[in-house]
Amino acid sequence: MGRAAAVALAREGVELIISARGEERLVAAAREIAMDTGSKVTPVVADHSTAAGREALLKACPHPDILIVTNSPPRMLSGYEEATEKDWLESFYTALIGPVELIKATAGGMADRGFGRVVNIATIAAKTPVEARLLSGPMRSALCNYSGAVARKLASKNVTINNILPGTFQTAATDGLLKSKAAANGTTYEVEAQRWADTMGIPAARIGDAEDVGAFCALLCSRYASYVVGQSIVMDGGLLRTVF
Repeated sequence: MGRAAAVALAREGVELIISARGEERLVAAAREIAMDTGSKVTPVVADHSTAAGREALLKACPHPDILIVTNSPPRMLSGYEEATEKDWLESFYTALIGPVELIKATAGGMADRGFGRVVNIATIAAKTPVEARLLSGPMRSALCNYSGAVARKLASKNVTINNILPGTFQTAATDGLLKSKAAANGTTYEVEAQRWADTMGIPAARIGDAEDVGAFCALLCSRYASYVVGQSIVMDGGLLRTVF
């Protein structure tokens, strides 16, 4: 989803600094996005959960106008008993402290310049408790709370902070899982993807396309979303049956 957001922004002419922990995949993505869009894309290998990683990011791009933050989801749990103190601390620094510190380091400059957009790509588990996603949901819930408070302080400076809460999407992780299921069951990727969507009862009757998240992220970063402030917006194909 982070890559999809980068592609969508690059297509709009945004100069990008993109980051991940894995160098090979990151450099390849930067090269491909630059070739496909004509935008300048600079890769920075860094872990935003660490002070050193955030320092490297801010050194490469000290005054961003747009900040998109996401991370690979932590492992799923078969039960709450599995979560260790180490698991909780890793989730805390990756899904909460890292984004909070990056927002704190950059949002003030956005306010001074009179424009800024921050989007956290989080998870539907931030809105609805799911035992399997306990290492992801609680920290993202806290991030949504933080974002809402800070967004309202900065809104008068034309700075917005919002969160996207995706449900089940086609990503590298889900692709690997579905391919394994297809191999084990003697079916196809498409069959297993549809079976998953049907089993979950997704009203849209399909797993989401990451490009939809990227496009929506780009919209939130545009001038057309300047009145969307401090929101946590679910993208799940209608799975959550809530009014708000």
